[in-house]
Amino acid sequence: MTVRYERRGPVALVTMDRPEYRNAQNSAMTYALDDAFTGAVDDPGVKVIVLAGAGDHFSAGHDIGSPGRDVDTSFDRRAVMWWDHADRDGGDRRFARESEVYLGMCRRWREIPKPVIASVQGACVAGGLMLAWTCDLIVAADDAFFADPVVRMGIPGVEYFAHPWMLGPRAAKEVLFTGKRFSAEQALAWGMVNRVVPRAELETATLELAGTIAEMPSFGLALAKKAVNQAEDLMGMRSGMDSVFGLHHFAHAHNSEVSGGDSLGGQDARSMRDAGRRG
Repeated sequence: MTVRYERRGPVALVTMDRPEYRNAQNSAMTYALDDAFTGAVDDPGVKVIVLAGAGDHFSAGHDIGSPGRDVDTSFDRRAVMWWDHADRDGGDRRFARESEVYLGMCRRWREIPKPVIASVQGACVAGGLMLAWTCDLIVAADDAFFADPVVRMGIPGVEYFAHPWMLGPRAAKEVLFTGKRFSAEQALAWGMVNRVVPRAELETATLELAGTIAEMPSFGLALAKKAVNQAEDLMGMRSGMDSVFGLHHFAHAHNSEVSGGDSLGGQDARSMRDAGRRG
């Protein structure tokens, strides 16, 4: 089981449950998250959803090195109308998979018609940022840290390229250009998170916020969420993501051409982790 689901009154608590791999996201987790979110949407008793990560870390990002990595496994396409990646080659294979399990799923989750709160501790890195950014609010523990270090791979940011909207253009450039970690307090100053609390109080503070929101009418919350999302898209968020997704795949193709088929530019889970620690 990669995801746990439980009800806490009007709140659905969805917890990523691969703590031994810092909740690295494989396709199995993607679809387990989607099942959990769908169940919460379909349950009229759920007013608010909380997304959390088991263990010391929220999410270390995409799974690029654990024994549970499942990039060759066929998936049940739900987010985009495209063919299965498993019997394709080259850029066709990668584009099909990442359109579905990363960009497509994140966009699908952003449109959940109920408020979603990310409860973040420890690492929230690369693909972990994508998961947090699909949420409407972010409550961070004081030990949380964030980063999108994939420029080290020669890739201009993760697939769900929300950086300019979540951070502002100058902070987005700093995060991408340096690849360095930034703290929960810095994220708060940049406006990326809503509040920072002591680690021991993270779950309580998140559930209290969820409970306050749950007192509002569901339809009003859904319309308010849609209004803000539409405003972001009018500011170019959706079309901006489409354009950068193309650059993302161009970077993978370039890496493959110049490094004998290695689309990650010579990086792996260990080298990215170690570089992040130095940062």
